[in-house]
Amino acid sequence: MTSLVQRRVRTTEVTWVRRTLIGIALVFLLLFLALPLAAVFAEALRKGFGAYIDALREPDAWSAIRLTLITAAIAVPLNLVFGVAAAWCIAKYEFRGKAFLTTLVDLPFSVSPVVAGLMYILVFGAQGWLGPWLEAHDIKVVFAVPGIVLATIFVTFPFIARELIPLMQAQGNEEEQAAIVLGATGWQTFWRVTLPNIKWGLIYGVILCNARAMGEFGAVSVVSGHIRGQTNTMPLHVEILYNEYQSVAAFAVASLLALLALVTLAIKTVAEWQHERLMKAAAEMPPEQPVPV
Repeated sequence: MTSLVQRRVRTTEVTWVRRTLIGIALVFLLLFLALPLAAVFAEALRKGFGAYIDALREPDAWSAIRLTLITAAIAVPLNLVFGVAAAWCIAKYEFRGKAFLTTLVDLPFSVSPVVAGLMYILVFGAQGWLGPWLEAHDIKVVFAVPGIVLATIFVTFPFIARELIPLMQAQGNEEEQAAIVLGATGWQTFWRVTLPNIKWGLIYGVILCNARAMGEFGAVSVVSGHIRGQTNTMPLHVEILYNEYQSVAAFAVASLLALLALVTLAIKTVAEWQHERLMKAAAEMPPEQPVPV
């Protein structure tokens, strides 16, 4: 009966309407996704695979790749800790200032990344609030790696929290309360009850956070100083190469960014498929039979 209802729901639209919508979606994906990606790889390989490898092995390019990976390796774990803590507080507890905390989590979505970079310049720059003190103690934040990491953390910290908050709110507190009643400590409740329930949402959030961290341009561009071989990430290095008319080298580094994005998308797709498969298997399991007395 259920399958018949689902079949009727799927076939309510006229055939030509469904085909038109599918065609529009395919054309859109072809024009705005497939063709640009193909153009990037075609331009990167225009002078052959040897020139492509040489562009990636160039010292400044390798420095940009290394800095991008280091920045993501620092920003993602920190945002993981913050995202889980913020989501847990917002979803599981009622406290004064909860609405304000939720607003702070959404702040990077409403602030331009360039403005975020300027805020760090205002605070940590040479003429900023903490600039004289930092200069007196020979501590470099802006135009150095710490500033790049801070800017990346700012623009990426909502992703994990925003993935977990609705998930935790939908799950409620019943399982955690039951664990505490049975004698579990706070950490035991988190590791054995909360974390298994949110692991798929956590994986999605980490994947999205990592993708944004590696591809961030606006905020990093403001605080980096564009120092070749030192403070240029991959997006900044692509811009410099393109402005210098080194199109093959620029597209080679851009293709590496595209490959990282595709790998991220593939990991996310596999995680979603695994989650759906487990959910389907759990839904198809027969209910437990009551034990006869």
